[in-house]
Amino acid sequence: MRAIVALGSAVLALVACGREPTPVSDPVPEDQVVLPSPEDRTRESYLADAKFRRAALEDSLANPDNGYSRDRLAAYGFADAGWELLPAWNPRVVPLTTEITRRMRSGELALPPATNPLWDGNANLDLDGWRELGRRVFFEYPLRADDSIAHALLDPERAAARGLRAASDGSYPGLVVFEDLDGVARIGITCALCHTALVEGRPWPGRARRDLEYGRVRLEYHAETGVPLEPELAARMARWGPGRADITGDDDEDPVAIPDLWRLLELSALTQAGTLRLAGERIADSSERRSHDLVVLAIRQETQIIQAGGDRIRPPRELAWALAEFVASLEPPALPLHDAAGVREGREAFAKHCRRCHDGPAGSGPPVLAQSVGTDRALADSRARGTGRFRPAPLVAVEAAAPYFHDGSVPTLADVLDPRRLAPEYRDGLRGAGPVPGHSFGTELPPAERAAIVAYLRTL
Repeated sequence: MRAIVALGSAVLALVACGREPTPVSDPVPEDQVVLPSPEDRTRESYLADAKFRRAALEDSLANPDNGYSRDRLAAYGFADAGWELLPAWNPRVVPLTTEITRRMRSGELALPPATNPLWDGNANLDLDGWRELGRRVFFEYPLRADDSIAHALLDPERAAARGLRAASDGSYPGLVVFEDLDGVARIGITCALCHTALVEGRPWPGRARRDLEYGRVRLEYHAETGVPLEPELAARMARWGPGRADITGDDDEDPVAIPDLWRLLELSALTQAGTLRLAGERIADSSERRSHDLVVLAIRQETQIIQAGGDRIRPPRELAWALAEFVASLEPPALPLHDAAGVREGREAFAKHCRRCHDGPAGSGPPVLAQSVGTDRALADSRARGTGRFRPAPLVAVEAAAPYFHDGSVPTLADVLDPRRLAPEYRDGLRGAGPVPGHSFGTELPPAERAAIVAYLRTL
């Protein structure tokens, strides 16, 4: 107490001796005060508030009883339990290049000694900064090590035939060398492996890699190394084909075509089965709606990384947020212009026959009951991510999105609307000879009207 009194007396003495007190700044005029944006506030809540994350998760789950939801409800959004207790992992990593693969074929795989962690810890970023950080996460954050990919790269010609090709700058989009938790350098896969295609030798993030034959890569690895593989799983992998994979984590056979990632925040749901709900029309204000959906996307990315890594680590949440910002910004490549003949008629026919499901800026819409679509229901009813529904396929750059349907079974836009696809003698389906049932919408229209709709779709 005496010390406090003495300190107060000393301050008074300084003032009495003529020492000026520290001036108080004038208040900032109200019209000059910069308030945090809805996105800034939401980001801070996501980063710091477990209850906020938990509430956002629960609100987003379309079917709380499927495996995807149960895993997350059991482990996510707790302040001091579950996945929160995992170490936040900021790996040392470098992109894989042709030079590294050349050395790897000689038995050498190591990170340069001076390799830094992916993230420098700076979170004082503007929107462009968050997106640039997210781009690095998309291309460089390892989801897990993949010995089958490493094995495939030992034969560069065969790797290229399986869709594992280097870009013109010598990098392999979606593949990295990273220091694993045990300190060993390994080949890892990232988001870009499936969701970056090469366009004239340049990586285009967001465009599905439809020539990736991951099933064959896995089968060849097991056959040539002797690593055991269950016969039933091997048979399923053999049926995947290019651009398809089954990553749902259950025993159901429900492979899906790798989707494009264009304008995700214009959708009402994420995944072909609508596993995660976005705000849609529930939030009228566009800024609030975007902020809400960024959180859903960030939680999806965060939890996907956790599970892909075997529940051993979690990413720093700043990286999950950055990844969401980047993925939400992805735009399709410019498509060639087409002859306008029939486009106006096709737009009118589309509005009349198709708009009830394929509505909104992305040409999608709220998920619809699987039985009303009539296609293969395995994904819609799967124990892992099923909701009993399908999300109408987005139509952004739809001409470049072949093959069609959630399982990649239809080769062309014209086939989607052609009634011959439904007949027993149909032979062009990508999952084998025979009819491709379901989504009969539009197949009853006259050929000229169907052709006009296709002409219109090619302009989107």
